[in-house]
Amino acid sequence: MQKWEYATVPLLVHATKQILDNWGEDGWELVAVIPGPNPEQLVAYLKRPKAA
Repeated sequence: MQKWEYATVPLLVHATKQILDNWGEDGWELVAVIPGPNPEQLVAYLKRPKAA
């Protein structure tokens, strides 16, 4: 069975694409984005297969 690792990442509205591109380069897949603690921030949930 596939095992996963997860990350929670703060996103700044003005740099969202750059931040997600960096995590994507490391093999992370975006699962969800939710509002953060203030209007300038979002929170991304990411996952990737766990190394054996």
